[in-house]
Amino acid sequence: MFFKKALILFQVFGISLQAQSPLPQIKKWLDDSSYLETRIEDMKSKTYRVFVSSGKAVPYAEPAASVSPELPDSLRMYSWGQSKEGKFVLKRGTDLFLYDGALRTLTADAEEEKVPQFSPDGKKLAYVKGGNLWVADLQNNLHRQLTSDGNESVYNGYASWVYFEEILGRSSRYRAFWWSPDSRMLAFLHTDDTPVPKFPVYRSEGNRGHLEMEHYPKSGDPNPRVEMRLAELQTGDIQRVEEDSMADQYTAWPFWTPDSKKLIFQELNRDQTHLRFYAYDPAARTKTFLFDEKYPTWVEFHEQIWFLKDNSFLLIHPLDGWWNIYKYQFPEKKLSQLTRFDWRVNDIVRVDETQNRILFTGTGENKMNNHLYRINLDGSGLRQLTHGDGSHRTDLSPGGSFFIDSWSNLSTPRSMYIANTEGKKIRELGIANDGNKIAGIKTEYFTVPSGDGYDLPVVWNLPPDFESGKAAGKVFPVVISIYGGPDAGTLRNAYRDLSNDKLIQQGVILLSTDHRASGKFGKKGLDFMHRNLGKWEIHDYAKVAEWLKQQPFIDSSHIAIEGGSYGGYITALALTKAPHAFTHGISFAPVIDWALYDNVYTERYMDTPKDNPEGYKQGSVLNYTDQLKGKLFIVHGSADDNVHMQNTFQLIEKLQLTGKQFEMMIYPNVRHGWGGPRASHLNNLELDWWSKQNFVAKKPEPKS
Repeated sequence: MFFKKALILFQVFGISLQAQSPLPQIKKWLDDSSYLETRIEDMKSKTYRVFVSSGKAVPYAEPAASVSPELPDSLRMYSWGQSKEGKFVLKRGTDLFLYDGALRTLTADAEEEKVPQFSPDGKKLAYVKGGNLWVADLQNNLHRQLTSDGNESVYNGYASWVYFEEILGRSSRYRAFWWSPDSRMLAFLHTDDTPVPKFPVYRSEGNRGHLEMEHYPKSGDPNPRVEMRLAELQTGDIQRVEEDSMADQYTAWPFWTPDSKKLIFQELNRDQTHLRFYAYDPAARTKTFLFDEKYPTWVEFHEQIWFLKDNSFLLIHPLDGWWNIYKYQFPEKKLSQLTRFDWRVNDIVRVDETQNRILFTGTGENKMNNHLYRINLDGSGLRQLTHGDGSHRTDLSPGGSFFIDSWSNLSTPRSMYIANTEGKKIRELGIANDGNKIAGIKTEYFTVPSGDGYDLPVVWNLPPDFESGKAAGKVFPVVISIYGGPDAGTLRNAYRDLSNDKLIQQGVILLSTDHRASGKFGKKGLDFMHRNLGKWEIHDYAKVAEWLKQQPFIDSSHIAIEGGSYGGYITALALTKAPHAFTHGISFAPVIDWALYDNVYTERYMDTPKDNPEGYKQGSVLNYTDQLKGKLFIVHGSADDNVHMQNTFQLIEKLQLTGKQFEMMIYPNVRHGWGGPRASHLNNLELDWWSKQNFVAKKPEPKS
């Protein structure tokens, strides 16, 4: 799901985000009362054990019996995963290797072994080859094929492209199987991609180039046929979970109960308005309905649940308007709401039944914050544990007694301290240098009214000479950096070091803002986007640009917008649909028409083109190209398998036919994002383009 998960940030503006010193280099918790810290002494790296209560540090070396093998740097690029015992599985070419202090071959054949994963007990390794699920006994290196119907379009334990991108997520790396905690069973998705149309992606390498053909369902297209299945490793038995074969739906996100006796999984209808939770019992071969979630706009899969000892579990969803904690109680077969906040619960960090508490993170009343909280298992006794207004990233000790907090806010650089989970701060650990203050850069937060009841949050970074320049009559250009997707707000109450930024040193104001459907206004704000992608984002961003133009110190001829992926879409739409508000834009890898993007993501918000023709029409950049007035710069990777190059081709053709000028850079044979020399090239290209467009603070032109 490229839109929601942060995508192409190509080092825009040359921003430096490097960690600053002096801050301790903490490696990990050693136990519930001490942690390991690395210090540089006499030009050498030394490790110390630091005791929480006293702060005493003593030199530390791993006990010989507990030392896990370190993966050599020469093999690190091949690493795929690590077991609890410290073994590594590596992929080199098409084959698998095991490293446990020595490197040994697991497979040596022409066919590629994909998505390997250790069993929880570390004794077995599952992987996919030829579309089939295999398992290897690591003690004797015996390999067994569990399924037999895999081929180029049928996969067992391997995700189709649209499931990988939009349902299981990129962190799955296409893996679509899940070990039971006792290592005796594998749940897996059986996928038939045959109904899904293929899309060609051209690669230009070599003498003739070649086409990649990917099953890619666009809006309204058929989906892959997906079933939940289980493999019992001792017998080799394959169980097919009973599902409605005629239903057009998505099946995913299974979770084994801690005792390995049940598999909890989810089914979501094609319209993505009705999610059902089921429990499957492999011993009895029965499927039991647990509960469902319905909502008029859309609901989404739960990518995480948190189990209690009796197999009851906690989950987070926003169906009462905000993201709150709910509990499904297995014995009572009942779903109940534990919290009723009008703000967002982000994550559950620890469930501790012995101490009757849940540790979780959430925004609190300031929706740009992130704090650590504690509540009782019945939802009572809320307590905020973190100190300081801002965004906190906490690392909990193994027993849940202490946490190390790394935090900052817009004007305060990153600071670290240690505290206990009663909320008492024990000791400050350090604070980073304030690069912005040294450079004279000021950061401010304010809101701009939307005109219909929403106060849109805005953060801008002001150049060093802002106050003196404003007094001298200078006007300042603005570059607005956005993303813009549903529930994908970018503003955080966190420090951002811009002291090395080249644009801000030239007098450019850097600004970020979130619209009403960014998540900062709850589900009510999100619902505006239903069947309306593009409408309210442009409305709200244009309101911010219009407010800027009213300020006497703003150069109204230089108000730019830039973004990648969904942000690329919004940039292209802003320059064409709201040309009165925006004068310049850099659009990276943009979606141009929602009929060209994948069905799972698009239909969640837009329904199908057949069901919502007006919404697709209003959201297409192609219908506004004749209104382009400003300067538009388009960037795309030619082998993008996510937002196809087709989007940019259709845009530039329409711009050409309507006589509109634009600039463009293609990066051959790269996907939806890239690094290395190309990233440096793009970074320099952007800076050159802003310079060419005269993005510098300047005296206003004399009035004629």
